[in-house]
Amino acid sequence: MHKKNGAIPSSQLKDLVVKGMLEKKAWEIRVLDLREVKNAIADYFIVCSGSSDTQIEAIADSLEDEVYKGIGEHPWQKEGKQIKEWILVDYVDVVAHVFSKSKREFYSLEDLWGDAEITEVEESFAN
Repeated sequence: MHKKNGAIPSSQLKDLVVKGMLEKKAWEIRVLDLREVKNAIADYFIVCSGSSDTQIEAIADSLEDEVYKGIGEHPWQKEGKQIKEWILVDYVDVVAHVFSKSKREFYSLEDLWGDAEITEVEESFAN
């Protein structure tokens, strides 16, 4: 394990990331549990899509806000905020990927990590 903060379980961090994604109506949210995958670089990858540059950025900002409000953590690293086709928010144990539809299909992370247990998050867009 790569625990950045041993007091914060990666499952709690994962839940906060998903909550932030749901806040901005991310779609096709999938949680890839990598804890049992040999040589995995994180405990979880969380993948979602947005329908526009604006939504993709809003989803990334929202998940960062939820994590900070919940446990006071900032991401270790962020990439892709300028281009907004694939924003990666890396918390070491949990890595969030916010994709445009075309980039998600191209990179197909769910297929690359086929050994992972994948859970689809049921989106609820009701107010």
